[in-house]
Amino acid sequence: MIPREEFWRVMEAYGARIMPAQVVFYVAALLVVGWLFLRPGRMQSLFAKLYLAIVFAWNGVVFYFTLASDLAGDSYGNTVFGSIFILVSVLFLVDLVRGRMQFSLPAAPGRRAVTLALLLLVFCYPLFGFLFGHGLTGLIVPGTFPCPTTALALLLLTTALPQADRIIYSLLLLCAIPFTPFVQIARYGVYEDTILFASGIYGLVLLWRYWKAEETTF
Repeated sequence: MIPREEFWRVMEAYGARIMPAQVVFYVAALLVVGWLFLRPGRMQSLFAKLYLAIVFAWNGVVFYFTLASDLAGDSYGNTVFGSIFILVSVLFLVDLVRGRMQFSLPAAPGRRAVTLALLLLVFCYPLFGFLFGHGLTGLIVPGTFPCPTTALALLLLTTALPQADRIIYSLLLLCAIPFTPFVQIARYGVYEDTILFASGIYGLVLLWRYWKAEETTF
């Protein structure tokens, strides 16, 4: 793995080269999620899946395979995660046709509050980056950076349980949980990614509860 200073140099260079795409994708995420939760329906879920398909393709191709390809150093990390993001993008497109997943806020007050709180934290990624001392191009923004994009998608998938696509769900959990506390947070100092890790744990707990509920029906 590359040194911490090199990691942030690559991130800042990527942020500078895609400006102002961060703003466009961030505002689009706010509009899509706001519309989805204020007036849930099939059309709103369709636009949410379309948005997620676009941003996962962006992160796979533009981030991992092109502008931030130096993040992996001599390892195959970018190839692995870039391929995962592209696969997730394709699976969201497949569900656009199938129409199986429908997103809506949970009815249970406690789960609704946790979901909304975590989503709010995801949208605060740039604010936390600013507070941690990153410059404008070093801010990690949902839509154009993998970690907050993963957290956003995972939280939306929790609202589609038990119809959430299990392959997408599992791939996002793989991106959110095992490496985050040891690589992004401990090694590179991306303290904002505590939000990603918390979203992953929340998603894993909900998935486990649904699996247990399914077992009791047989």
